[in-house]
Amino acid sequence: MGKITGFLEYKRKVETCDTVENRLKNYKEFTVSMGEKELKNQGARCMDCGIPFCHSGCPLGNLIPDFNDNVYKGKWKEASKILHSTNNFPEFTGRLCPAPCEEACVLGINQDPVTIENIEKNIVETAFNEGWITAQIPKQRTAKSVAIIGSGPSGLAAAQQLNRAGHNVTVFERDSKVGGLLRYGIPDFKLEKHIIDRRITVLEEEGITFKTNAHVGKNVSIETLKIEFDAILLCGGATLNRAIPIKGVNLKGVHQAMDFLKQNNQRIDGQSKFNEVISAKGKNVIVIGGGDTGSDCIGTSNRQGAKSVTNFEILSKPSTGRPANQPWPYWPMRLRTSSSHQEGVERYFSISTKEFIGDKNGDLKGLVTVEVEWIFKKGERPKLKELPNTEKHWDCDLVLLALGFTGPETTLIEQLGLVTDFRTNIKASAKNYMTNISGIFVAGDMRRGQSLIVWAISEGRQAAHHIDAYLMGQSHLPLKDDNDLPRV
Repeated sequence: MGKITGFLEYKRKVETCDTVENRLKNYKEFTVSMGEKELKNQGARCMDCGIPFCHSGCPLGNLIPDFNDNVYKGKWKEASKILHSTNNFPEFTGRLCPAPCEEACVLGINQDPVTIENIEKNIVETAFNEGWITAQIPKQRTAKSVAIIGSGPSGLAAAQQLNRAGHNVTVFERDSKVGGLLRYGIPDFKLEKHIIDRRITVLEEEGITFKTNAHVGKNVSIETLKIEFDAILLCGGATLNRAIPIKGVNLKGVHQAMDFLKQNNQRIDGQSKFNEVISAKGKNVIVIGGGDTGSDCIGTSNRQGAKSVTNFEILSKPSTGRPANQPWPYWPMRLRTSSSHQEGVERYFSISTKEFIGDKNGDLKGLVTVEVEWIFKKGERPKLKELPNTEKHWDCDLVLLALGFTGPETTLIEQLGLVTDFRTNIKASAKNYMTNISGIFVAGDMRRGQSLIVWAISEGRQAAHHIDAYLMGQSHLPLKDDNDLPRV
């Protein structure tokens, strides 16, 4: 598999980036691809390991050693076939996935792991450039129809799988364009939207119908869909933003991160009319929340011309290496520095926001924080302790709340009478992804909670298998045993 001595001969390399000065001038992707020879060398680093733990590290179960070997041998078309056999959209995961497969790479025990994600991205880009990715129209259609609500990664993956099984698939999207989180949550500098559009074109050519500005539960009746379709799959995501219950949260200048990010993506797409313009230009911006969404806010704020950008995280600063309680091949909660962090931000850990300060007009002018520490006791939930005499006032004109999500919106849940779990996600059978209502299924963040794009694709594929079996009595669509899937 690969070159037997490749991991001894070649060091790990990834794509380089354009300079910070240049990339802050626009919202385009800024990575610089490696040449084919270097990519082959990176594929050669894949070891002939006895048990490829990268398989279990990947929620999709990608056949990573197999496509690495073909890249090393220059067999790009074969590599593309192998990659697409388990992953409907490697152009998305190759750009956006945090690569749990790399953390599980056997080589990563004592060396830098194989650059799996970058190889994946280059395989699919080569396939598109060479014209190998074309519409795969099913040879025979069934008489069954499926409605999919939500066109994010889980909905798109399920749609393609069910269409391949011959069913008539219609995807309903409440926004004006297809893509869900991919289009309206991910900044263009991480995923330019023509990347989505070219894949949607293929899906349409395969026979999938997309209906936009179709908000099921509001301007589209869920009862009508129950009558017109043989099965319904809910893939609306976990879109309820987490709030911060402190004084001043309703001041002008305090916004949810996703409102900020979505508006910026819409602006780049040509939309210009908004009820309220959210802009970081010339402002002192504070982003509360240290995850990927917070990072995206940092990169976007800098591109909009923020005067300064500061990032608060209530958790303690992680270590740069693997924590002792998260050994290989588990996913480590280590300090991660994104390209957006490198573009300019002051990061603070173990800090909690106590109050937002406004002027007499209700405009945000600052906030107050306090330093905290976490108290851990065996058998108990961690407790947060404020440190005395650590309060501090910060001047700011814009605060972006990147605090995660609490679960799916409740409109459809209430209209359908769906049962939810203790985390407010829609409860579904672990065996077949069906809700408490026969014929209505759920996948993605609506079922498992806020998670990764690679998990969303996996969920969509799993749900498609179960829906196909429900409609036809059996299914030949691939299914990965949920018990084998890692929890990231």
